[in-house]
Amino acid sequence: MKLSNNIRDGSNYCTRGVSTITDFTKTAIAIIQKIPEGKVMTYGQIAALAGSPRGARQVVRILHAMSRKYHLPWHRVVNVHGQISLVDFESRSMQIFYLESEGVEIVNDTIDLDIYQHHPTEIPFLD
Repeated sequence: MKLSNNIRDGSNYCTRGVSTITDFTKTAIAIIQKIPEGKVMTYGQIAALAGSPRGARQVVRILHAMSRKYHLPWHRVVNVHGQISLVDFESRSMQIFYLESEGVEIVNDTIDLDIYQHHPTEIPFLD
């Protein structure tokens, strides 16, 4: 399997569709797994803690591609304004349902980040 160099972050990935997991991805997964029930984090916050302050879109891709495999609480991740970014009605409704069932209050489609945002005291790592 031929490895190619990713110019953007210096990581290697396989060109046959199976990619290796970068340190950024491992750290982002570990951070997401540790978001406690009833709390949320933003895409950008996770990206910054994982080492890529401008990597919010990478976090979106991680959630999309790896939520099932790593049992990620995808519903606990919102945008910088405390809003749900999903546009698909069913997924959006599920996220709202899951968050409200954990006690997160959503008012005018917005979560008060001053109340519900999780601020980890240490950054976990995925082994």
